[in-house]
Amino acid sequence: MEPSELIEITRAYVNKISSGASDEDLDRFYAPDIVQEEFPNAFFPQGARRNHSAIKEANAKGRSALSAQTLEIVNIVAMGNNVALEAHWTGTLAVPLGSHPPGTTLCAHFAQFLEFKDGLIWRQRSYDCYDPL
Repeated sequence: MEPSELIEITRAYVNKISSGASDEDLDRFYAPDIVQEEFPNAFFPQGARRNHSAIKEANAKGRSALSAQTLEIVNIVAMGNNVALEAHWTGTLAVPLGSHPPGTTLCAHFAQFLEFKDGLIWRQRSYDCYDPL
């Protein structure tokens, strides 16, 4: 695929995430053998490595913990089968988190690297930097 096509797919993927898409909506972006790595951050101090079913579990937890979220792409580039993006994320808590009540807004800055195979996300690495609460 052309880099511009991969950028279009990535933008559609990010838009689906922002809209709180269902697993079925997101499945169309993932290769069956996807591996998602989330490097250590405030919420996952040890990081996380997820296969397809673990991604679905994490998405379900995220949807239940948040009443809304947005993911805005700040920069995006593609080369070969790879897309790199910088994004700004905000999420509004639907449930308490520690001493923070529902309605609290969380913010983060993400760098994500997507590797595509046959037009689907095959590998995803995410470096998430959360703002202090």
